Amino acid sequence: MEGGQREGETHIVSYTTFAAVWIVLLVLLAVTIAVAKVNFTRFSVLINLAIASLKAGLVVTFFMHLKYEGKFLKGLLFLAIATLTAIIALTFSDVWYR
Repeated sequence: MEGGQREGETHIVSYTTFAAVWIVLLVLLAVTIAVAKVNFTRFSVLINLAIASLKAGLVVTFFMHLKYEGKFLKGLLFLAIATLTAIIALTFSDVWYR
């Protein structure tokens, strides 16, 4: 097993960690709302996408326990996110330069 993990072993995350991540998610939500109210011209969408990506990363890492998974699953997730990022970047470049 990877990381010295035995079969059937569970990772118990403390309530303090979950509460801290939840508070960070609430702060990031407030930042998202604040950015949406301020006009950053072209960059408002990119800033909000970056904040949303950070929030999704926190949820996947802590609440979905990706932190304790093996390298193969982490690599597959990275590949999927990289592909999605490339598609979104190509779409933005097409729209911005019309």
